[in-house]
Amino acid sequence: MNDTQRSDDSKPAPDTGITQLDDELITTRHTLATDEGELSYTARSGRVVLWQEKTEDDVFRGRRARAQVAITAYTLDGADPTQRPVTFAFNGGPGSASVWLHMGVLGPRRVVMGDAGSLAAPPYGIADNPESLLRVSDLVFIDPVSTGRSRPAEGEKAKDFHGFTADIESVAEIIRQWVTAEGRWLSPKFLAGESYGTTRAAGLAQHLQGELGMYLNGLLLISSVLDFSTANFERGGDRAHAMYLPFYAATAWQHGFHEGRSLEEVVAEAQDYAARDYPYVLGRGARLTAEERADAVARVARLTGLSETYVDRADLRIEHWRYFGELLRDRGLTVGRLDSRFTGPAASGIAEHMDADPSMDAILGPYAAAYQHYLHHELGVRDTGPYHVFGKDVIEHWSYKEFENAPVYVIDRLSRAMRQNPHLAVHFAYGWFDGATPFSAAEDSVAHLQIPAALRDNLEHRYYEAGHMMYVHEPSRLAQAADLADFVRRRADRSAS
Repeated sequence: MNDTQRSDDSKPAPDTGITQLDDELITTRHTLATDEGELSYTARSGRVVLWQEKTEDDVFRGRRARAQVAITAYTLDGADPTQRPVTFAFNGGPGSASVWLHMGVLGPRRVVMGDAGSLAAPPYGIADNPESLLRVSDLVFIDPVSTGRSRPAEGEKAKDFHGFTADIESVAEIIRQWVTAEGRWLSPKFLAGESYGTTRAAGLAQHLQGELGMYLNGLLLISSVLDFSTANFERGGDRAHAMYLPFYAATAWQHGFHEGRSLEEVVAEAQDYAARDYPYVLGRGARLTAEERADAVARVARLTGLSETYVDRADLRIEHWRYFGELLRDRGLTVGRLDSRFTGPAASGIAEHMDADPSMDAILGPYAAAYQHYLHHELGVRDTGPYHVFGKDVIEHWSYKEFENAPVYVIDRLSRAMRQNPHLAVHFAYGWFDGATPFSAAEDSVAHLQIPAALRDNLEHRYYEAGHMMYVHEPSRLAQAADLADFVRRRADRSAS
């Protein structure tokens, strides 16, 4: 990738009579060789000011700086802004920076780290990404406040941004400001979110369309979670146990517990059992006959790879943290939560559950190192302040006050956005080995979208033989990059609509 120009295009802040902040953006120009030809593009990376109008006693008092939000925007040189799509991307957590999607699958540069069983050694590497979504869409990566290099403005409280609605409103305002400043109101627009980023994207779609009149062409929801009760083992009743069973079966297959059978065959059996018989068994409780219970114990044990003794002692209810530590206990290993293809040494052979996620251990270092090198040495950002892959204590103190005494639930918001805008399409990406947002739980949420039957043609589903960040698996990365580009091409085509 060639860096041909670097410049500081920071813009002066408006005169508001309060502490002044400027946008801090560095412009660099690059080329990227792809199978479809060479792309010339401009990158602008740094921080922009999040502004809020200030009113006192119904008197307008100007605008107040709320935060400095880190973004990196890639725009294709010479493109018609009314025809060129733009995709706004972010990760989840809540409390995660956008480094994963940025350097994993969407951006023009990517991490080189190896994969499960063949990890590269530090300090890892970076390579061009010819499969970048930049082939078909401009890209804007956003780090919400307290993640990456984003931070509150002087005198502002970080916790004011750490909540469901506050997060949606702040990210929406950054999108609105960028679209307005860059003259992109007539561009086809997409949101790409991963994990909690899909929760955010569902709320954002409703907010952008309903509050700002910014209608979208599509959502790219990667490892989605739209109803938190599907993964709540403590307060979700027995539902989470059924939702996780197909993931457990896939994981057992990956680690050799279903020899002679295909992944598809194993998953299909688990899905069928989880859909009918398993909820019945769990719902019967002590009313099960001895024969019914014995049959259920044997079936769950065979599917999950666990012993019948363990399943019986667990009362047929397999909690996921315990599963990660139990499946390979006799080998001295734990399996990954984000990606159960990964394994790591157990800290204790008698621990109730694993002490750390070996899949997170495997990917954190490569992504953190690669992005910070890229940010400072290729994108030219000079600020050497700390970069937070995960905002400190953000997730522990995140406010869900809008859902007090109820699980977080955005199926209704996504449904409303689709009913409001019948051209809004949604692409769902699932990893068979994702134990954070398991595919069967996400499928269940999609099945409960409150939309007319005709709008279900706007939904598409893609599956990958990997985990939560499916792009760390090279065959999955290549397949996913092609799938995402195809979706954006089709849904941005004005003639198709």
